[in-house]
Amino acid sequence: MKNISVIGAGTMGNGIAHTFAQFDYKVQLIDLSENSLKKGIGTITKNLDRMIAKGRITEEDKLRTLNNITTCTSLQKGVEYAGLVVEAATENLELKLNIFRDLDKFCPDNTILATNTSSISITEIAAVTSRPEMVIGMHFMNPVPIMKLVEIIKGYNTSQETYEIVKVISEKLNKTPVKVNDYPGFVANRILMPMINEAIETLYNGVAGVQEIDTVMKLGMAHPMGPLQLADFIGLDICFSILNVMYDGFKNPKYAPCPLLVNMVTAGKLGVKSGEGFYDYSEKRRAENVSKQFI
Repeated sequence: MKNISVIGAGTMGNGIAHTFAQFDYKVQLIDLSENSLKKGIGTITKNLDRMIAKGRITEEDKLRTLNNITTCTSLQKGVEYAGLVVEAATENLELKLNIFRDLDKFCPDNTILATNTSSISITEIAAVTSRPEMVIGMHFMNPVPIMKLVEIIKGYNTSQETYEIVKVISEKLNKTPVKVNDYPGFVANRILMPMINEAIETLYNGVAGVQEIDTVMKLGMAHPMGPLQLADFIGLDICFSILNVMYDGFKNPKYAPCPLLVNMVTAGKLGVKSGEGFYDYSEKRRAENVSKQFI
């Protein structure tokens, strides 16, 4: 179990790789795009530098963490020695099913297959493999190196042994594992996404503006970040996808994405990743914000 493969070098994938490597696991970070892998390693390096600046780790810790990570663009080669694989690809059912079909073929027979999905059925993912008892949900929170929670989701056929192994590994990462049953959205997103969706509905209905809604939730409910800003950081497309999974799973209209969210995703306004969502994250705006610091 000291050899970990992480699939996907995006925000969650590089955060998961960072965390395992920091606790001396040997990590293969896998992505089809060499450019994505370079960006992922760059993000890990910047995050480690921030931890050094805050006195949380030393330069030696940083170098050891980076040395524990290797990158690979081949799924087959990247998982051939893995004791645990954590899939952190885009929140798309068909993509995940195809990945798990390949993992089942390429991984050793005793490899545990985990998914970082935030809403998709573990049972459905496990069903495309020949080892459903060894498939499990391992839902980390963003930013992974900082947030303590890991939702551990057992599918219908996930064995208790698999659960216990993943629970122990999570604790070795200095995380707090919480056992959750396999229903759409699990716990975190089943509660969080309707709140975000309601904040968007509040804006859509003209009750208040973006900053006003976020200010009420920050000052009135002691949230560290307003729901609309949080949606931007999660990605509006991800919010849209999770809400659709819950809407399809429960057939309850309370999970239906707000029309404003639908329009924004259709228009490509996805939040931080696209440079614009409920807030403006463009280079021009960043330059304006920097210049104001010197006025």
